[in-house]
Amino acid sequence: MRQMLKNKLKDQKGFTLIELLAVIVILGIIAAIAIPSILGLIDNTKKDAHLANAQQMMSSAKMAIASEATYQTGTKYITLKELQDKNYIEKVESPDGDSYAEGTTLAADDATVSYVKIVDGKIYGISLISAATSGRKISLIRTAAEITAGTTVSTKDITRSLVVAK
Repeated sequence: MRQMLKNKLKDQKGFTLIELLAVIVILGIIAAIAIPSILGLIDNTKKDAHLANAQQMMSSAKMAIASEATYQTGTKYITLKELQDKNYIEKVESPDGDSYAEGTTLAADDATVSYVKIVDGKIYGISLISAATSGRKISLIRTAAEITAGTTVSTKDITRSLVVAK
């Protein structure tokens, strides 16, 4: 029995160097294909999170319009900070690991502050901007002609293509 076991162990052979190199090359090819796909998936997920934050900001602005008569006439700008201070929305964190540019008050369109543009109680623009210089932003502001034509901004108008680097 012992002799048979020794013979069995002597007959075993390992992998050759060529076989090991072939396996390593195949694993390298698989990694070269998979890693960019995974990184693209992560980036799209972050863009979708930015979209959800912008849609949440619009929904809270609609609550503010319905609750406060001051937003129902004229052109008003409600910043992200105002929405947070008035408890229409909780603190919104950017999926990129930083915060959004909150600002305080606005009197005109501003490319450095996150805000919702309201004209006569309807939403005509949204701008959600990352505070980091390397962050992303979503901005959809209707032109004067579009406002005159009554083209408002809805959550359906906010798409992944609007999420861009600053």
